[in-house]
Amino acid sequence: MNTTNNTNTTWLPADFHAEKVEGKQRFHDFSLPDELMHGIADLGFQYCTPIQAATIEHALHGRDIIGKAQTGTGKTAAFLVGIIADLLDFPYTHKRKLSEPRALIVAPTRELALQIASDAELLCKYTDLHVVALVGGVDYGKQRKELSAKAVDIIVATPGRLIDYVRSKEVDLGNVEMLVLDEADRMLSMGFIPDVRTIIRSTPRKGDERQTLLYSATFTEEVMNLAGQWTDNPVVVEIESNQKTTDTVKQKVFLVEKKDKYKLLRNYIMQNDIERVIVFCNRRHQTRDLAEKLKRDGIRASLMSGEIPQHKRVKTLDDFKKGRIQVMVATDVAGRGIHVDGVGLVVNYHLPEDADDYVHRIGRTGRAGTTGVSICFACEDDSFMIPEIEEQTGVKLDCIHPSEELLASL
Repeated sequence: MNTTNNTNTTWLPADFHAEKVEGKQRFHDFSLPDELMHGIADLGFQYCTPIQAATIEHALHGRDIIGKAQTGTGKTAAFLVGIIADLLDFPYTHKRKLSEPRALIVAPTRELALQIASDAELLCKYTDLHVVALVGGVDYGKQRKELSAKAVDIIVATPGRLIDYVRSKEVDLGNVEMLVLDEADRMLSMGFIPDVRTIIRSTPRKGDERQTLLYSATFTEEVMNLAGQWTDNPVVVEIESNQKTTDTVKQKVFLVEKKDKYKLLRNYIMQNDIERVIVFCNRRHQTRDLAEKLKRDGIRASLMSGEIPQHKRVKTLDDFKKGRIQVMVATDVAGRGIHVDGVGLVVNYHLPEDADDYVHRIGRTGRAGTTGVSICFACEDDSFMIPEIEEQTGVKLDCIHPSEELLASL
């Protein structure tokens, strides 16, 4: 690992500074390895997003980083580019064990981990680097086969499944040079921090022996305290992505009675002929019931929730990306792993119980500089959430009543 450290940044959890980058920066400006640049070019990337411009150079110099950024801002590519460049620029010169990764990325959900692994494989297309995803819901035998194929360079994992492999001594984290903790706030809210602590204790010490990159959508006191424990003299970068998201997503609220929600959804989808739609519900049974109703009305719909086996979830997401499915009905946990270009509409069929989840939901559309639409169905059960959502996003929501045409029965 490159551990050059010439910048004197003091760790101040209560009074941090944020790096600010003016103008556009090109990936070409970082003098990245040719193999990596080839992969970046294939993906059509030329200019950096703000989080990439603010963090890649620090990552390349071995600095620990704490980044505040939502999904959809390019943070995955930000840490992957730094990791891959480091692995290529500083190759191992001695033989190592097959299951001894040099880089480890920990994410809270299976879908997010699989998406990160997929992105890593695309960026590593012209390299010999080996990427392995270790997530729950996938057969152990298949994952063991991938681990034994050749020496693994990057492991992307969910906490529980990774601990299984570490405890069985099938994965050795003793030589991890780069550790990424993605969506730290989500791991905190989902109760994964004890598992993450166990994982970190299995890696080398922070500082000269391990570079740590921590990303979170929010900088709460708890997140910052954890970041202070796990990083050494970090650069702290804050990207105001909430405002960025709302700038690219047109938001409105339909004030509707609970009994009319389904008619409104069905008619809105049919009348607007939107190619890709994600509909969020708060509970698994709600996604199941809604997806079945849509299918009965001839709409190509499927559900994405924790009750669906992992192999089916992967296929469903692939079908959604390829346009075989028009409407994806999802819960928040599953929905956080849906990173699909071209999602034109996000529907909050039920308003989320946490305003933070609203920001994550609407971030499924309006990604990478495109524009999107988000609509909420607010009824007598959940309309009280509107002021909290407005405060969280800093946007006054446009509340309207649906037309008679949108509430018409078939």
